[in-house]
Amino acid sequence: MIYGFVYLNYICVKIAVLMIPKENPEEFYSRFHEQLTDSQEWPGPFLFKFIIRGDQQKVEKLKQIFEGKQAKLKLKNSSKNTFVSVTFLAEMENPTEVINIYRAASSIEGIITL
Repeated sequence: MIYGFVYLNYICVKIAVLMIPKENPEEFYSRFHEQLTDSQEWPGPFLFKFIIRGDQQKVEKLKQIFEGKQAKLKLKNSSKNTFVSVTFLAEMENPTEVINIYRAASSIEGIITL
């Protein structure tokens, strides 16, 4: 079940802030998994936020990661159309599923995850 953006009580984890420079990615994702486990009940709604330099092909790659997830999508261009804010709201089964999406998204060149 997907909840509306307005009424959703969610946690927005800023991955870029959580990750210490040069930190082992496995250590980071292990700590992130623990925080996700403690932050909410699973399955549950999760809000993903990304920023992409205004490249439609990269936005399409990101959309492909969410295929089959029944995610709500919201796009917002920056004032000069240089960047696109991409938000997905999806029902996730567990923290591992969330992490797998972030790992897949990280393969998109220049993506910023929030």
